[in-house]
This record gives sequence, structure tokens and C-alpha cells, in this order.
Amino acid sequence: MLLTHPTMSSKQNHIRIFDTSLRDGEQSPGNSMNLKEKLRMAKQLERLGVDVIEAGFPITSRQDFEAVREIAKAIQNAEVCGLARAVEKDIQTAWDALQYGTKPRIHTFIATSPIHMEHKLKKSPKEVIEMAVKAVTFAKSLCPRVEFSPEDAFRSEPEFIYKVLTAVIEAGADVVNIPDTVGYSTPSEYGKLIEGIMKNVPGIEDVIVSTHCHNDLGMAVANSLAGVQNGARQVECTINGIGERAGNASLEEVVMAIHTRKDFFDISTRIKTQEIYPSSRLLTSITGVPVQPNKAVVGANAFAHESGIHQDGVLKERTTYEIMKAEDIGLDSNRLVLGKHSGRHALKDRLEALGYEMSDEELNDLFGRFKELADKKKVIYDEDLVLLVNQATHQDAMFTFKEMKVTSGNAETPQAEVTLIAKNGKEMQATAEGDGPVDSAYQCVNKIMEVENQLMEYSVNAVTEGIDAQATVNVQVQVGSRIFSDGGSDTDIIVASVKAYIGALNKALIISEMKGEKHHAVLFEKVTV
Repeated sequence: MLLTHPTMSSKQNHIRIFDTSLRDGEQSPGNSMNLKEKLRMAKQLERLGVDVIEAGFPITSRQDFEAVREIAKAIQNAEVCGLARAVEKDIQTAWDALQYGTKPRIHTFIATSPIHMEHKLKKSPKEVIEMAVKAVTFAKSLCPRVEFSPEDAFRSEPEFIYKVLTAVIEAGADVVNIPDTVGYSTPSEYGKLIEGIMKNVPGIEDVIVSTHCHNDLGMAVANSLAGVQNGARQVECTINGIGERAGNASLEEVVMAIHTRKDFFDISTRIKTQEIYPSSRLLTSITGVPVQPNKAVVGANAFAHESGIHQDGVLKERTTYEIMKAEDIGLDSNRLVLGKHSGRHALKDRLEALGYEMSDEELNDLFGRFKELADKKKVIYDEDLVLLVNQATHQDAMFTFKEMKVTSGNAETPQAEVTLIAKNGKEMQATAEGDGPVDSAYQCVNKIMEVENQLMEYSVNAVTEGIDAQATVNVQVQVGSRIFSDGGSDTDIIVASVKAYIGALNKALIISEMKGEKHHAVLFEKVTV
């Protein structure tokens, strides 16, 4: 049964879902998103029903600041949160971005573990408490809602955590978050930490206690739920479990555990579970980072059965081998399909049903792409539309794909010819040979884009059924010390491969431009027509 603090009332059995996909999730290698992509994801999170969207870390860059500001303006039904170190400049910058929002929240933090205080902060415990109190006091003077996190809380001394939390609650913190920053805890240990906080921190009954667990040992979800069992009433998590290193607690797993095991937890969230799968697919299409097939809840095999015994059981009675309904997470076999005879109105209606808001200009552009795809495929599925929207809304692309030709066979050396268009409108063409059609095409792209890189991962998946299905190719490249990922889709696998590769290298070039590294001369030539 659920364990609760003695002073808790039954109305506190609502668990707030704090999504940090756009902050902690985006920090992980290959998961970077541009402004339009972040806005699109934030709106989907709002449809999903999350209570809080942590939109970014405003002090880190102009792009992060703008993303937090625009998301704060656009979101109405969820709190929008910005992260800030326990430093006045960070907090002021976060507020400058959040102040336009309907429900702003500043999330400030400082490390409290001995290893962090000694080696990273080089501060005494007394100084850390003073900094935490000063940060919360200043944040509260700006923003009506303030959250405080003692970074690396699990590896901190419990008695010191009690002192820090007592001080920040007195200073005005509304939420205190207990991070297992390095994913070191086990469920029983993390639950005991939350239990100790509930018993030993004065005023704890007046604030929300939150969990933030990383998955380095594969226990982030279990640790989060152990925290909930012992009194935490907010869970910080991410779509698909993305995040630093091995990731964060997976939102879909936390939510569906609570939803499926109501008999055990006796708590609820306000998540619209039917939006879980669309949210997962949207994030995958934006980042180009695929979900492993056996991923709980949203993996391709989560509702698949190959064993004859399992198939027989499910056909006779679904619950023999399925504890959740596919429909509960948004998988529906009765999908509306569109074709080459469908018009703008039908396309617009389906896009709105999928949660996309588009201007007339954007719809007209997408309609042209839709017709081109419909000429190649008999039917267009929802997954196809998601991919089309993602391709159409890639912003700030340094190079875009125009066309390619490939010759290949077992009796000749594969050769490719690729044409790209630079952002200034100049067409650039290259030919190259390679070990295969994809390799030769990639050699062409390398000649044009001039980004020295190493291809780390390459995977191909079909997103719809049939021999005319669109293939989605996901690639991950390393440029210097950074990792960039993207996906490309087309009915031609080689074209999809080139689009994905261009997308990943574009992200690297955009980062270079933001740093003032205008090393590709062609991009900055003025072209007169």
C-alpha cells in the first residue's frame, strides 16, 4: 500500500508530472532542438497534460533564453519553468525569459554532497546554505513560484539536507526537489531518504516534495515511484526517458505504472494517456534518436506477440499477456488514412487532430509535399504526416537536399551524384565513389558541406506498413567532441539516408555559426540572380 506522511490529506494523492525533456533531456548528446521544434514539443506536452514544462536553462545561451521566453508565452495550461544556478544573474535571466508566462516557475539549485561542495563549488556547508537561501529569497521576489534542488541530494548527508531544506522553505520555496543526480540510489534507499525528509524537515507539509532520478543503474523509474510511496507528490521525468548519460526517469513508464496499478498506488496524474505514444513519436521525429524496440510502453514490441503460446492466449483473452491496452497510450488500429485524392481541408483536419497548428502559408507548403508523397504511396498514415511536418519545419538549415543519382551493383563500383542548396540559394553538386550507395552519397555530402565528422550510428526503420512504406533513417555523427543526431524519411532508403545525414551535419554547422565560426565560405557568399 501507499505510504504517506501522517499530516497528508487525501486530496494530496494527485501526482504532479514535471517534464524536463526540453531541458535535461535536450542536454543529452544528439538531442538538441531548435526553437520551432521546442515550441512544437512544448505544445504537445501541454496536450499530454503535464503539470510543469521545464523549458530550458536561460543563462546558457541566447537560443535557450529565447526558447524559454517563447514557450512561456505560448503555454497556458501548464507551468513553464526555467532552470538557474543559485546565482543572482542566472535567476534574473530566468525571470526575464519567464515573466511573460501565465504560470512561471523559477527552479534554482546548488550542490550539497561533500564531493560536489569540496571539488566543484569549493564552498563550506555554511556557505552553501547561505547561497541557497539568498537564491530562493531573490527568486521569490521575482516569481510567485519557486523550486529548489539540492544537487546530488542522494550522496549528501541526510542531516545536512534537512538543514538546507528547512532554510529554503523558510525563505519561500514552494517545491523542494530531491535529485539522485548520478543515478546511484536503489529504491529502498531513495524511499528512505524521502521518508526522512518528510519526518525531519519543519514546514515540509506546506510544500511539494519532488523526485528527480537518473537511470545510470536502470532504476530511475523505480526510485521515483519509491519516492512517491514515501510522500513525494511531484515526479520529474522525460519523454522516452531521454537525458544526461543513461537518461532520466521515463514519463510514460511512471505514468502507466500509476495508471495500471491503481490498486497498489491509489494515486493519480492528470496525464491524458492517449497522448503518450504521439508524444513519444514526435520527440523521436524531432531528435532523430529512435526508441529501442523493447522499450517499456512505447517500444515497437511493447504490444507485439510472436510466441505461439502468447498469441493464442491474447486471441482468447487479451489480459492473459497484456496488462495495458494499446489504445490507452494512443495506439489505434482505426487510423484515418489519406491519399492522393485528399484535399487541403482533409489534410488540415487531420493535422489539427494530431495537434499541429499551421498558418495558411505553412499548410500550402506542406500540402505540396503531401501530394508529392501521395504520388509515391497509396495511403498516407498519421506517422507519415508527423514526418512531413518535421521535415517542413526544420529551420535555419545551412544546406537542403535537392536531388541525387546513384549507380550501384555487384559488378561495378557504387557512385553517387548529390545536389544540395546552400542557405543563400546557391546550388552545389558533387560526385563520389564509395563502398556502397549510401557511402558514396555520404562522400558527396562531405565534399559539399565540409564538416569533418565520424558516423557513430546508422539505423533504418519503416514507419508504416507495405512495400511502399516510408523508411526513416536515424544517424548520429560526432563532430569534434559533440554528438549530433537527426532522422530523414523517404520512400527511397538512400534518399532518407542522405536527408538524415544532412540534418545532423546542419546542426553542427548551426552551432558553429552561433559561436561565430563561419568556416564554410559558400554559406556566406551573396548570390545574385
